[in-house]
Amino acid sequence: MIHKRKIIILPGDGIGPEVTQWGRRTIETIGECYGHLFEFEEALIGHSAIQATGNPLPDETLAACRKADAILLGAVGDPMYDNNPKLKVRPEQGLLKIRKELGLYANLRPIKIFDELAHASSLKPEVLQGSDILFFRELTGGIYFGPQERIAEGDVAISTMIYSKDEVRRIAVKAFEAARTRRKILHSVDKANVLEASRLWREVIQEISPEYPDVTVHHMFVDNAAMQLIKNPKQFDVIVTENMFGDILTDEASQIAGSLGMLASASVGDQVGLYEPIHGSAPDIAGKGIANPLATILSVALMLDIAFGMKRESEAVIEAVDTVLKKGFRTGDIADPGTPKERILGTDAMGQKVLNEIQMAVSLVTGDR
Repeated sequence: MIHKRKIIILPGDGIGPEVTQWGRRTIETIGECYGHLFEFEEALIGHSAIQATGNPLPDETLAACRKADAILLGAVGDPMYDNNPKLKVRPEQGLLKIRKELGLYANLRPIKIFDELAHASSLKPEVLQGSDILFFRELTGGIYFGPQERIAEGDVAISTMIYSKDEVRRIAVKAFEAARTRRKILHSVDKANVLEASRLWREVIQEISPEYPDVTVHHMFVDNAAMQLIKNPKQFDVIVTENMFGDILTDEASQIAGSLGMLASASVGDQVGLYEPIHGSAPDIAGKGIANPLATILSVALMLDIAFGMKRESEAVIEAVDTVLKKGFRTGDIADPGTPKERILGTDAMGQKVLNEIQMAVSLVTGDR
């Protein structure tokens, strides 16, 4: 009996609906090619949810996500909130709440350079080549979830970073386990020279380290890590860090891959996982058909591997993206000045190219031509 896997799609805001449709079509293509059954349901989150219900994460959305086998998210956010910081209800609250409610404490962000995109980075190709980093960002603790308040009649603001040993330990174990399957190097990034929460973080890493004698551990302050990512990204294998540091460092590391439009992520805990591109809602290009769908498609590859254990299918998606890039096709954000105009594709054309490559690769293997 073939198990039907249920996937909740949260298109969200801005370019979210445009890119998630290609995530869904990629999953459907994998199902057709490999004989898997997938069931889909869409739900609201972010600005679109606020407009419809007044709530950035409606109860119906959360209930549906709890029953799913995996969640695919587009993006949340709208300029109206950026321009008015006094608004109490905000799209990002939906994202923070779903992470907390579903216990999605570990955010995995692979940073790997596609050789064909070395030109798209602001770094020199010789600095980039060979870079392959896996970030573990703690996602449900730290300053984003600590007490926030205004005092002194609103003239003083307080945001508090809080971590428990258990919170640090559970993500550290995931990072150590991942390092064992890679180059066996783990960098733990903190600010232990200043922050008490970081001193606890470092203490826990040191406590766990003897359980993984095959993994070499390096402790690095976050300001140095930010510099080293640009200076010598190849030195890193697995990086584990707290919530805010991880948010900043992974966006910086996007330049290693050439564009935020190329970076996938998985937010996992002990139950259902959420898969999403790390780019934002990009309202300035929403509806223009030029958004890069590759980060969403690569997030689907993570879903197939992590959520469903479909490693072969996951690799097929990644290889299809690689093939499309090798053939010289680009979206505008990853095109260089020398890219022929006919090779610069919109969202739909790029998505279809990837699906074609998946189908072609499977047909060559099965002999179905």
